[in-house]
Amino acid sequence: MSHDLYENPLLTRYASTEMAGIWSAQKKHSTWRKLWIALAESERELGLDISEAQIEQMKASVDDIDFEAAAKHEKNLRHDVMAHVHTFGDQCPDAMPIIHLGATSCFVTDNSELIMIRESLELARKRLVIVIDRLAKFAAQYRDLPCLGFTHLQPAQPTTVGKRATLWCYDLILDLEELEHRLATLRFRSVKGTTGTQATFLQLFEGDHAKVRKLEQTVATKMGFTDVCVVTGQTYSRKVDAQILDTLSGIGQTTHKAGNDLRILQHRNEMGEPFGKNQIGSSAMAYKKNPMRAERMCSLARFAMSLGANGEHTMATQWMERTLDDSANRRLSLPQSFLCIDAILLIYQNIMEGIEVYPKVIEKQLNEVLPFMATEEFLMAGVRAGGDRQELHESIRVHSLDAIEQVKVHGLENDLISRLKGDDRFAQVNLEDALDARKYIGRAPQQVDEFLAEVVQPIRDKFADDLKDSVGEADLKV
Repeated sequence: MSHDLYENPLLTRYASTEMAGIWSAQKKHSTWRKLWIALAESERELGLDISEAQIEQMKASVDDIDFEAAAKHEKNLRHDVMAHVHTFGDQCPDAMPIIHLGATSCFVTDNSELIMIRESLELARKRLVIVIDRLAKFAAQYRDLPCLGFTHLQPAQPTTVGKRATLWCYDLILDLEELEHRLATLRFRSVKGTTGTQATFLQLFEGDHAKVRKLEQTVATKMGFTDVCVVTGQTYSRKVDAQILDTLSGIGQTTHKAGNDLRILQHRNEMGEPFGKNQIGSSAMAYKKNPMRAERMCSLARFAMSLGANGEHTMATQWMERTLDDSANRRLSLPQSFLCIDAILLIYQNIMEGIEVYPKVIEKQLNEVLPFMATEEFLMAGVRAGGDRQELHESIRVHSLDAIEQVKVHGLENDLISRLKGDDRFAQVNLEDALDARKYIGRAPQQVDEFLAEVVQPIRDKFADDLKDSVGEADLKV
């Protein structure tokens, strides 16, 4: 490895080798060769003068790519596709006359990218499903552990640790549904020609429209696709890229939100992400256990979200049947979006497989504000004991404001209960009985159970084979 040149940290630090392999030069150009073979085979089957020997010679060199030779050809020809046509032809000279026959460059570039997008979506789906499963397990474990809820990041009605995890999980399920839709509707470009009219193929088959249509479907089938774009310009519509990048951005949004929540909860000491035995939290403050994994999730998620705009702008600025200003951008935005989401979901999985929960801290912090949340219970109990609702309400309001002053101004404990105990209007009210946090969590545990049974379990059943992988310390690059 050279240390003299910039290297993309998505490759060296974050994403899996599996996702990186999908977008590798080897994968890309081997796929180009498979496309050229599928085209030649299909043209031969439909009657063009292409020999079996030519095709066999091509097949013998599918993965044996001389990248140095291709670079020399490209420097001379200034055209990457033609450079690889010549490189391929150098290895199978008998087939050189029929390689790329009737095709334009987007036959290999667009179709190979659609194949790589599909494989990347499938891998991202696997990552999503695993994190959904891990969050579901966490939710089940802590389904009824009361914790302080927050609205406006201010103390609100209690929820449970498990119920909060279902919120994170459900956002991922919405992302999974969107990703599944993108996979289900992804269509192959196949053979469309230079402006999408298939004119060259119509010439090759002497005006036989049926054979051109058959060629298009045959090539698609050989490459594993059922559906083909009905119409294209030179490229498949860049609207597809925009939709794909938007889907990935959506996963980024979801994981950023969850990552922020995890960071806040670690700040409150209610949870702790995995922390290695020899891990250093700070180079100066040796005691620190920073939430670096959740922070990394958020950091990468922001990058993934920003890449969504690339697809939008690229789609909006395509001229007529195509323009090449999409090319350099897509070489960056498509692979990096997938690599980024891959890394984020691996980190998220790792966090959820090793996260620690601190019930005593959660209970303490909930109890500090629980008296305020129990005031409506105090009010109703006071009325049942014969008190005047309006007088009781005013008394609670005054005592609550005084207690808040004790906490915020003087840094003392919340003394609302002792204040109410000293108020004769609440003499007949069992104040302690109202301080059971489980009285205020509503149906949170039951909602967790229903969510797991009705929403998560069908996903687990459908993707059972994907749920076996775990992500330990050795699986994360850093």
